[in-house]
Amino acid sequence: MTEGNLENGRFAVSTWSLHRLLGAVYPYSPDPDKSATRKEPYGPGRSALTDIPGQLADRGIGRLEICSFHLPSLERSYLAEMRAALQDAGILLQTLLVEDGDPSHRETAERDIQWIAGWIEIAQALGAKNMRVITGKQPPTAENLERAAGHLGWLAKHAENSSVRIVTENWFDLLASPKETNWLLDTLQGKVGLNGDLGNWAAPAKYAGLSDIMRRAELCHAKADFGGSGLDSADYRKCLEACRTAGYSGPYTLIYDSSFFADEWDGILHEKAFIEDFHQEKQRAVG
Repeated sequence: MTEGNLENGRFAVSTWSLHRLLGAVYPYSPDPDKSATRKEPYGPGRSALTDIPGQLADRGIGRLEICSFHLPSLERSYLAEMRAALQDAGILLQTLLVEDGDPSHRETAERDIQWIAGWIEIAQALGAKNMRVITGKQPPTAENLERAAGHLGWLAKHAENSSVRIVTENWFDLLASPKETNWLLDTLQGKVGLNGDLGNWAAPAKYAGLSDIMRRAELCHAKADFGGSGLDSADYRKCLEACRTAGYSGPYTLIYDSSFFADEWDGILHEKAFIEDFHQEKQRAVG
């Protein structure tokens, strides 16, 4: 994928970056003891999910990623309403993020992967191009990795007749380093893609790790760290440099997870400007 052929622009926003604006969550889970009833851990919110595509368009951003727990309903009528809102605003639904399930768990992996598979139809109804799933939360033993790889391979096969690409992320204990991440991707032989996340591994080892795995990434969660003085520019620059070194040229999903900016859009647009400045600087250096 090159910079010139990215439909709907280079940037996406995850609804996680707007969790205070959206407020309520609906924590869908394969665990029958958990409830998906509306909860308000971030307050009641000030915006409906169906309003977000228009807000993206107003800010010149053409892609969205939706966290599964931000969908207030899984009824087909609501999914159609959400899809229409995206189409009316000219926004590409890049990814549906399935936020629960553990395909590496010895006791519940089979239950969880069946539950995750149920989201393919939802992703398709919404018009999502990708569906990001969790590989596993268990320690990275050979047994747990093989179990997760088997289940993700089955999931990818299950999705073959849909328009949805299954991707996973360097997230949680199972994919704790490039070693496990590369093993999984090699084992799945391209059947599952990689959404690389800049914020899930710890510095300083993460920079070399990102330089390794981002060569294989189709998508990128471009999360910046914010401290008391704002965005950690040294860390963010090193992460972006790692992506550049790896040859990554796909879209950047802006992940803002801080209280530094009271208005989440300010944080999102600050990250966007930083990435744009970084790439302009690199282009001037070679041009």
